[in-house]
Amino acid sequence: MTRVLVTGASGYLAMHVVKQLLDSGEYIVRGTVRSLANEQKVEPLRSLCPENAKYELELAEADLTKKESWNDAVKDCTYVIHVASPFPAENPRDEMEVIGPAVEGTKNVLEACAKTKGGVKRVVLTSSCAAIYSGRVGEDIVFTEEDWASEEKSVPYEKSKRRAELAAWELVKGLPDDEKFELCTINPGLILGPVLHGSKCTSMEFHRRFLQREMPMVPKLSMPVTDVRDVAGAHITAMTSPKAPGNRYVAITTCIWLRDLAVILDEEFRPLGYNVPTTQAPSFGLKILSCFDASLKMLLPSLGHEVKFDNSKIKDHLGYQPTELKSSVIDMAYNLIDAGFIKKTPQYEEMKKQKSASGSQ
Repeated sequence: MTRVLVTGASGYLAMHVVKQLLDSGEYIVRGTVRSLANEQKVEPLRSLCPENAKYELELAEADLTKKESWNDAVKDCTYVIHVASPFPAENPRDEMEVIGPAVEGTKNVLEACAKTKGGVKRVVLTSSCAAIYSGRVGEDIVFTEEDWASEEKSVPYEKSKRRAELAAWELVKGLPDDEKFELCTINPGLILGPVLHGSKCTSMEFHRRFLQREMPMVPKLSMPVTDVRDVAGAHITAMTSPKAPGNRYVAITTCIWLRDLAVILDEEFRPLGYNVPTTQAPSFGLKILSCFDASLKMLLPSLGHEVKFDNSKIKDHLGYQPTELKSSVIDMAYNLIDAGFIKKTPQYEEMKKQKSASGSQ
């Protein structure tokens, strides 16, 4: 059996990667967490393992900032899927709080892979569409894998993804022959879909704020979006695909205005007692609000600019078949409500009771 390492295994995307690998039954799966003593992170991971699994999920302690921790983590692994990276909901006071761990962590993981001297055959790195288009949203072009973000106009998270991916390509390029391994990157947009872990993540913020009406209006924001299950599958396909080495892949469903997401939620959940905002917010109003809401400040450079991406390469190389956008949005909403991340309304509780009663008959 081939062993696969998934870094940051307790994260939103990484848990889906772990689950799909385990469900396939084709691999021994090892995941990294910062502390094995953190049951909030560890227990949801262990629960992913099928009852009849031939091999239990292996867990190892590793920290992006601790270089020595990765030598044991990558030992005996043929493939490494490097997902772990900081994803803040707002800009930090010091941008290096985000950039440092992302870049140095990527180097630490990849250098440990190189030390295996051929043991690790390929690394699939989770990058981001942010590494492609950030700082360039005003350009009237269709972005592809050939494009790179403009760091001067990017916020710290976007800089971290760009620098980390560039560092990975440079590191692999400079390796001696006996330490070389293959590298490819998956560059998703805003990731939507069910959450498997038990803690909050930045990806759920729009859903949470809309359904709990913590935002009275919707920012005029255009963004590439994708389904977490599709992105996880793309990582696994890229792990063994003969076309993947040396390539970047835009992994998105489509590009949408944020109001379109709000409308989908409103149509589904207004009958269940949720008052989702669908009115477009004026840009000047958001600029004022951003003085009091740090998460809004991250969005300001992109307001009013439509973005476009070409995802034909991942479809051609990896057979990528995106989930319908509406399904991704609605599945995530029901999942977040049922998991307690979003408050249940009386109407929602009644709907669940009726469904439970009809199912038991």
